[in-house]
Amino acid sequence: MTDPRLTRLAQGLPASVPFVGPERLERMRGAPFVARLGANESSFGPSPRVAEAIRAAADEAWMYPDPDMHALRNAIAAHNEVAPENVMIGEGIDGLLGNLVRLLVAPGDSVVTSAGAYPTFNYHVTGFGGVLHTVPYTGNFEDPERLVAKARETGAKLIYLANPDNPMGSHHSAHMMRNLVTNVPAGCLLIVDEAYIELAPQGTALAVAPDDARVIRMRTFSKGYGLAGLRVGYALGARDLIAAFDRVRNHFGVGRVAQAAALAALGDQDWLAQINARVADSRDKLAAIALENGLVPLASATNFVAIDCGADGTFARAVLDELATRGIFVRMPGVAPLDRCIRVTCGPDDQIDAFAKALPDALAAARRHA
Repeated sequence: MTDPRLTRLAQGLPASVPFVGPERLERMRGAPFVARLGANESSFGPSPRVAEAIRAAADEAWMYPDPDMHALRNAIAAHNEVAPENVMIGEGIDGLLGNLVRLLVAPGDSVVTSAGAYPTFNYHVTGFGGVLHTVPYTGNFEDPERLVAKARETGAKLIYLANPDNPMGSHHSAHMMRNLVTNVPAGCLLIVDEAYIELAPQGTALAVAPDDARVIRMRTFSKGYGLAGLRVGYALGARDLIAAFDRVRNHFGVGRVAQAAALAALGDQDWLAQINARVADSRDKLAAIALENGLVPLASATNFVAIDCGADGTFARAVLDELATRGIFVRMPGVAPLDRCIRVTCGPDDQIDAFAKALPDALAAARRHA
């Protein structure tokens, strides 16, 4: 029964969340996972400086955080060679996306994304009454030309594209992304989700003038920096658009301890380089495991590997479920034909070894029930 006090829009929304957390799945199965390889966290952990910063900030947890986030905002600006006025910090990219949609999308406004791309963006668009228009991937890649064409066709307010991509792990060059910005229709804003940019090859990050009003870039401390549990992300965009966030954001949304942790993480680029090396090694191991089992690993510019299971989404779902029964948590894309794959996060050797041990039996069981 729907609560009659809900708005008409809220009454029409699905009673769902974009992701089912591994904690809920563990409660459902009555046991913890042996390997947590589905959420694209950095199980290699954050810089040791982060733990020191958290301990130092712990005694100040009774205080509200600085709503201007002055120290962190200035550090992010310096790191990205922009002015502080080009930076907005929020509760991860998810929180920033919600505020951006709230600012720019009125009920009935059109928004364009790729079918099967990051679902939390869609969640925000429908939550504010926007109308989603999707285009298919081209192979394993989001297709900039299709996105622009659909935006022109629908008069879209926003185009969303992740580079590198989730869930496939593919990426476009900075040159191709620059061409995409050039073709953004008038009155439309391109959102480039760069959650995995610290893990991507050189020449991937989009280079634009800080005040280019056609694009906003979003980054996070959840992936390479290992702070997924603290929810800190930031946007890089034109000053007027960044200033507009102050009209709707939760000014105390990023806590004092989280700000201190992110500042420490940003200051340890040597640790980030070590994480990149460990992620690359783990990607290679996951690719080898896939090949040993007759599967196809997709090239990845992220901290996960999408593995083509060689059939359709029904079979891949069966593989995923069989892995779960063996204590291995992984995820998969939700839309065909991407859902022929499972998506496995990089991690320490013991977790990758557990996946390698479970995969042959999971595949055999899935094939028996196919």
